[in-house]
Amino acid sequence: MHDVEARVLNALDTAETVNLLAETVRVPSVTGTDAESDLQHTTARLLTEAGMDVDLWKLDLADLTGRPGFPGTEAPRSEGYGVVAVTAGEGTPALALQGHVDVVPTGDLAKWEGSDPFAARITGDVLHGRGACDMKAGLVANLAVARAIHRAGVRLARPLAVHCVVSEEDGGLGAFATLARGHTAEAAVITEPTSGAVITANAGALTFRLELAGQAAHGATRYEGINAIEVFWPVFEAVRRLEAERNRDLPEVFGDNRLPYPIEIGTVRAGDWASTVPDLLVAEGRLGVRLDEDPAEARAAFEEAVADVAHPWLRANPPVVTWPGGQFASGRLPAGHELLDEVGRAVADVTGARPAEAAAPYGSDLRLYAAGGIPTLHYGPGDVRFAHAPREQVDLGELHAVTRALALLAVRRCGAH
Repeated sequence: MHDVEARVLNALDTAETVNLLAETVRVPSVTGTDAESDLQHTTARLLTEAGMDVDLWKLDLADLTGRPGFPGTEAPRSEGYGVVAVTAGEGTPALALQGHVDVVPTGDLAKWEGSDPFAARITGDVLHGRGACDMKAGLVANLAVARAIHRAGVRLARPLAVHCVVSEEDGGLGAFATLARGHTAEAAVITEPTSGAVITANAGALTFRLELAGQAAHGATRYEGINAIEVFWPVFEAVRRLEAERNRDLPEVFGDNRLPYPIEIGTVRAGDWASTVPDLLVAEGRLGVRLDEDPAEARAAFEEAVADVAHPWLRANPPVVTWPGGQFASGRLPAGHELLDEVGRAVADVTGARPAEAAAPYGSDLRLYAAGGIPTLHYGPGDVRFAHAPREQVDLGELHAVTRALALLAVRRCGAH
């Protein structure tokens, strides 16, 4: 290991990193809230203190919404901020480390141990709390790398960038805005949780809305009506058949994942009175997009499956399908790109073993960076199975190992003296 690499690794402060993670978890930065903006201002301050040139800007929501490729949103939003920090030097950054500050809502507070999802509770080597895994541990790893390089007095030959974005959880508005502002890099690592693997591709996910009409009647004479819940069932079965069809002949990169393109209906609402036959059912869910599939083709396949349901009432009253909310295409690192080997060598030098290559069944900002011409992969601390759950947590040992690997990657890719 070169002297400059050792200097940067020695400048990593593990206690400081844990404290910073706890501080960020305690900020309830749910997508679209004021706390999300507060955390963006905090990251801007920390990166400024790390000697980086920081661009902190307020998003022009009206302009972004009207741009081609707008990824959609789901959470109500009155404002948002972008943060990009770049070290000194000329030219395009050789590497961008990217992370999102927003987290999903907490769900039922009674399900959380201690009932406070934002307490950043530590037991042993594990930190618990909403966002600890997805993805404040990855966000903090990026900040820690920047701070260590500055603390070590290391000057990079080519710029390093750190991108902190909002609104990843509901579509990717923050990443879209960052790219629209002109920020770019020769390559990027998004530090989403990967359980020690390197994620080089991920499926997409499109939010859909189904509206099925029934025919209202008094509950005492229900035979005079058509129950929208009953006519929904054959539609649900058709969706399950489509899911099975779309998950045949899977790419090897998904390994033993038998369902990388799931279709799930997450909400169902019907009726407005207990003794009335419900005349409207509204269901919302997500449709998995296959690798390299045009999202328009995925939408068409779903709409066709719903329209083809053999039911007399539905033939005369076809379901209405719309596509609100987040629209995630798939994305992948170009085959043979050097970034995969560079990350693998950095990880091996820290852990003693090369990471496995894998693909993820969920959408992320990767597809926006890839579409913007930036070769991108995921490598970050945490196990995604803990994300979006009341048991959300991250192993602190994994956080430290990932941070060290990212530090080596940054120094090597950007060059240092």
